[in-house]
Amino acid sequence: MRDAGASDHPVTNRYDTESSAPSGGDTTDLSPGLPARLRTLLDRQEIADVVARYCRGIDRRDFDLVRTCYHPDGTDRHTGFSGGIDEYITWLAVVLADYPATQHLVGQQLIEIQGDVARCETYGIATHWVGPTGDPRLDYTSGFRYVDRMERRGGEWRIAERLAVRDWTRKEPGQFVPREGEGPTGEPSTADPLYHLPGWPAAERLGPSPRSPLGVSPDPPG
Repeated sequence: MRDAGASDHPVTNRYDTESSAPSGGDTTDLSPGLPARLRTLLDRQEIADVVARYCRGIDRRDFDLVRTCYHPDGTDRHTGFSGGIDEYITWLAVVLADYPATQHLVGQQLIEIQGDVARCETYGIATHWVGPTGDPRLDYTSGFRYVDRMERRGGEWRIAERLAVRDWTRKEPGQFVPREGEGPTGEPSTADPLYHLPGWPAAERLGPSPRSPLGVSPDPPG
């Protein structure tokens, strides 16, 4: 199920946040004069987008996109891992190799903002499937919470520290069944239908840049 054009070196970064900034390279807040309540709403949406972008990156195995969710000195603590973003991405590439399909579904969020620092708690459920030829004993679903300290630096919210709290785990050997018919199929790569949506501009199919607030359309990643 691996994309034939995918790189064997997932830690390279095609999401260059500087090149994707608005013209002129300005990465400062685009709306410093907004009323405080509106600014807070925009901050909440940008923080929520970081979490959604992370889930897309994980399930599509787009580790460049995952990297854009963290500050360069950001840290992550998962079950079985604790360290910086570079080590985390290397670890992810290994532990996810057994799973041709994962789905991270996020639910309610509570976002508390104090200046340029926020605490974001996100509830979620993650399903991991080894596929029809894998060891079904490795199939599982977990209930989790992402407890994130996010910081706004240069006008951009990213994760400074993440605690991936595991609340429960359920083993599901033999519970997954083949599809009942033909149709779009999820892929852990850019072969996924997401990147081939008819009518959506080809230059935009890799997804949103982390620097696209207020509907600004940055240059597509190279």
